[in-house]
Amino acid sequence: MDSVSDEFVERRPLPEFDGWRRARGRRIPLSFDLEVTARCNNDCRHCYINLPADDREAAARELSLEEILRIAGEAVELGAVWCLVTGGEPLLRRDFAAIYSGLTSLGLLVSVFTNACLVRDEHVRLFRDRPPRNLEVSVYGATRDTYERVTRRPGSFGAFRRGVDRLLEGGVPVRFKAMALRSNVHELPEIAAFCRARTGRSFRFDPLLHLRYDGDAARNDEIRAERLSADEIVAIEQADEERRESLRRGADTLIGPDDDSVIACGEDARGAVLFRCGAGTSSFAVSDDGRFRLCSSLWQPDTLYDLRRGTLRGAWEEHVPRVLALRSDDPSYLARCARCALVNLCLWCPAHAYLETGRLDAPVDAFCAVAQARRRAVEG
Repeated sequence: MDSVSDEFVERRPLPEFDGWRRARGRRIPLSFDLEVTARCNNDCRHCYINLPADDREAAARELSLEEILRIAGEAVELGAVWCLVTGGEPLLRRDFAAIYSGLTSLGLLVSVFTNACLVRDEHVRLFRDRPPRNLEVSVYGATRDTYERVTRRPGSFGAFRRGVDRLLEGGVPVRFKAMALRSNVHELPEIAAFCRARTGRSFRFDPLLHLRYDGDAARNDEIRAERLSADEIVAIEQADEERRESLRRGADTLIGPDDDSVIACGEDARGAVLFRCGAGTSSFAVSDDGRFRLCSSLWQPDTLYDLRRGTLRGAWEEHVPRVLALRSDDPSYLARCARCALVNLCLWCPAHAYLETGRLDAPVDAFCAVAQARRRAVEG
């Protein structure tokens, strides 16, 4: 399933850094992502998680309904209010209705990410009876050729159109999102028109692709082939008014040359802190097999916590502070990412660095190129 990050999170280092960092570990989790499956009916070229729909081993690893509701119940006890149900394709789960109804019965505001290809009348009735906070549908193309070039599934465009029509005709509000890929970039204006004609509002898009959670080398090569160049990414962003404004806000919070960057980024004799983003602040993610992460992209083994063997409270109150305390004394990190003034224009974070390089503290040249191009654009 697509992870879209078109809102820029302010990552300006804060004063009294160590005290703030300790306080973060004690905040209640307000929201969480719940990946109910890694399987998908499509085989998208850019996807960082999808496994075949008929993968029996993957299905056997998935959390049961009882495990899901136990974890969600613990989250509610800790203060969670919102839950995102995602995948893979969550509608592949035969017990999706029970999962969704169970989450809403706990009092959670539930959002769902789907490709809409599997939407049936019973899903429409479910969403009408228990309205989701958001129902977001991924759009890979405005024509059959482009859509199915991305999904690599004949017939998927027709299934997508039928699913969207069922939802809209059934009175279920839908939000659209898209990934800007080498395979569909020529059709982005048509994709935007398709989305806006059906919702009367803007749609979210993201041109920044990250690599596979499972490290599959062949699939990672496919993702790299779908990436746009830094200049292409910035041209697309500048052509979209909302995206352009979001970038401008990010630029407004850049670290200035007079800031005490060494102190602000938490650097001392032990190195510099790694997590300067919002990971572990008020949200978390749970994988299809029950692994707790501070954010959906964080897969470094030492940062994972098995919820099948422990409790969510133990993960939140004991594991999260340990991960947030991680530091690096690597010279390349200290010289580049730890002190970079473009942090709010960059995709770099420890999670994405690990997916790209196998290290939490490694700079990523492709991210640097995008950040520099964005700076040039916003500075005129």
